[in-house]
Amino acid sequence: QVQLVESGGGLVQPGGSLRLSCAASGSSFRFNAMGWYRQAPGKQRELVAAITSGGSSDYADSVKGRFTSSRDNARNTVSLQMNSLKPEDTAVYYCNAKGLRWGVPIDYWGQGTQVTVSS
Repeated sequence: QVQLVESGGGLVQPGGSLRLSCAASGSSFRFNAMGWYRQAPGKQRELVAAITSGGSSDYADSVKGRFTSSRDNARNTVSLQMNSLKPEDTAVYYCNAKGLRWGVPIDYWGQGTQVTVSS
C-alpha cells in the first residue's frame, strides 16, 4: 500500500547542483526515519542521508558539507539538496522510509532515480 516516488534525477556537470525529492503516497503511515541511499555500478548500496521523525540527521562522510536533506513529517516527504557534485556521486539514488507495520519494523523503498555527474 505504501508507495515512495523519487524525482529530480538527471545529468549535471562536476561542481553543479541537483535536488531530489521523495513523496510517500497511498497511506497515512508514520515513518520513524526517511532518507536516501545510493548504489553505483559494481558497488554496494550505501546510506547517503537520513532524518528521524524528531529531526536528527546523519550523513555519509563522503557527502558531509555538500549534501543537505530536509523532511516534512506531516506530508511524509523528504528532499536531498546536492551541491558541489563530483563524478563519484554518480549512482542510482533510492528514497527510503523506516516504519512499523503492525508493530514490526519495515523498510519501504522507492524505485530509484539516476544521478549522473559528468563533463
